[in-house]
Amino acid sequence: MNAEIIAVGSELLLGQITNTNARFLSQHLAEIGVNVYYHTVVGDNEQRLVDAVQLAQKRADLIVFSGGLGPTKDDLTKETIARLIGKTLEYNEEALESIEAYFQKTGRTMTENNKKQALVIEGSTVLPNDNGMAPGMFAKTGDTYYMLLPGPPREMQPMFTNYGRAEILKTMEKIERIESRVLRFFGIGESALETEIDDILVKQNNPTIAPLAGDGEVILRITAKHESLAEAERLIQQAEDDILKRVGAFFYGYGETTIASELAAKLKEKQVTVAAAESLTGGLFSGELTAIPGTSAVVKGGIVCYTNEVKHKVLGVKSETLAAHGAVSAECAKELAENVRELCGADIGISFTGAAGPDPLEGHEPGTVFLAIARAGQQTIVHPLKMAGSRAGIRKRTVKYGCHYLLALLDEAEQG
Repeated sequence: MNAEIIAVGSELLLGQITNTNARFLSQHLAEIGVNVYYHTVVGDNEQRLVDAVQLAQKRADLIVFSGGLGPTKDDLTKETIARLIGKTLEYNEEALESIEAYFQKTGRTMTENNKKQALVIEGSTVLPNDNGMAPGMFAKTGDTYYMLLPGPPREMQPMFTNYGRAEILKTMEKIERIESRVLRFFGIGESALETEIDDILVKQNNPTIAPLAGDGEVILRITAKHESLAEAERLIQQAEDDILKRVGAFFYGYGETTIASELAAKLKEKQVTVAAAESLTGGLFSGELTAIPGTSAVVKGGIVCYTNEVKHKVLGVKSETLAAHGAVSAECAKELAENVRELCGADIGISFTGAAGPDPLEGHEPGTVFLAIARAGQQTIVHPLKMAGSRAGIRKRTVKYGCHYLLALLDEAEQG
């Protein structure tokens, strides 16, 4: 079954409220194997709603509406749908009694237009509204199903969960589950990742693989459909294994996690402590880590060394180094990482220095970054980076690169 969701309400188009209903419905329809291929938002205008429905009728077996079932003149969803499918509206006595009881209970006078909320499409299955007044309905004409739900999420969500979902399931000959898994990557661009797995993407069918670009990251969503949950998960796992054989070096986590969260978890698991010297990032790296509960066990401390004076007097970067190479240099990054590790008594010292922009710094173009990692008894590693974008974007991606390189280092130690 292929579905389209049509949200009705000018307030959605004006940006006065967010269309959270579409997200809820898409998630819950996917769980029962209904493909949602289109989301449409239309204002409180009869002709535009007619145009949207006629288009949806050509490409969907199920059209789910939210909004436009209320008592006012601009609430015209059920009237419009009834006319389109050649049905009349009739009062549902149970809904009418519920509306009248509500007004009696609250001591308010019921105006005549409130009776409009009890009108339903003839022959439709009525979906009770346990949290409001206007009932929903489920109707069919020809090969197309129509589900009309109220707009307020507090009414729509329980109505769909308690009543609407079951009505859709009754119409389906075969119920398939749609399962998804999100893989997160950093350190590789979207186009480069797609190139590495191009043959996998070309032959995809079930599961399907959708690449998405994030904030300096790449996200892959693997989606499988099967009557058996176990088989859907097997298909996803097989696809994941094939992908990670190619680009596993850049993979860091699943779902809604962040690279900083994964680093914090790995540091705690390995009982490894870290300290940071931050020039370019101005404390962003330490802030990301310390925002995660429990990181006091692994974050020894951090120093924002924005000026050369602090780099020299507090962190002990040699004046000769600054004079010969400048603050934006591999040499400065190396001393910062080594010295902050010793100063804070950490297992690992990490440093960030560079030009964030918008203007060049010490002759270096914005996006020139040096990131160093120092460990006791081992050679300090300096990672030179070249990035483009805004000042804020460069600083954020620099922090993510710090997390990325530390995760890689900890994984190497684990494997070694």
